[in-house]
Amino acid sequence: MPAPLAIFDLDGTLIDTAPDLIASLNHAIAPAGLASYGIDDTKILVGRGVKVMIERAFEHRGKSLDDNTFDACFERFSDHYRAGIPGESRPYPGIVAALERLRAAEFQLAVCTNKRESFTMPLLDALDLTGYFTAITGGDTFAFRKPDPRHVMETIALSGGDIANAVMVGDSSNDIDAGRGAGTATIAVTFGYADRPVADMEADRVISHFDELTPELARAVIARK
Repeated sequence: MPAPLAIFDLDGTLIDTAPDLIASLNHAIAPAGLASYGIDDTKILVGRGVKVMIERAFEHRGKSLDDNTFDACFERFSDHYRAGIPGESRPYPGIVAALERLRAAEFQLAVCTNKRESFTMPLLDALDLTGYFTAITGGDTFAFRKPDPRHVMETIALSGGDIANAVMVGDSSNDIDAGRGAGTATIAVTFGYADRPVADMEADRVISHFDELTPELARAVIARK
């Protein structure tokens, strides 16, 4: 069987990106007359890519969104976000040490995010994280994305891994539902941008800090699955 594989979501799991996502969103929607959002609103906005974030921003303000307005907002968001990378975004406490532990224990590592590749790769590069991962897939890598389990399955395939020897680590139902649907073990983190209570996601394990993510824990979760 191939080496064990740990797959990570990005926003709210590997990296705390909320300050920059919200700042770019507010920059994008202000010309359309929408009131700005705060960091506390991250959970109702983030998780399924920029397109859905903009749509949710208009929906929660009770505003209609036509194609031309969306296109203008998307362009403003993209330009603002790329120009600011990495901005205030930082890896979550303990994640680098956890990646080092897993790699030393001969785990393969991958990223499976709904963030577009054109945002994902520069961010990982800027934070010196790219080299840890054998595969990095974004929301536009395939014709589908989380919670579609095929996003996880194709990430595993690109990594040369095996579903039976993989674990999906994430903060939202998108991650856990996709992992469970793909047949992998799942670990939910409590510190991200969960759209529903983590306890309700039915992950195989819940952790509150990356200090808890050891090779022994990951192997045990995979074995129980």
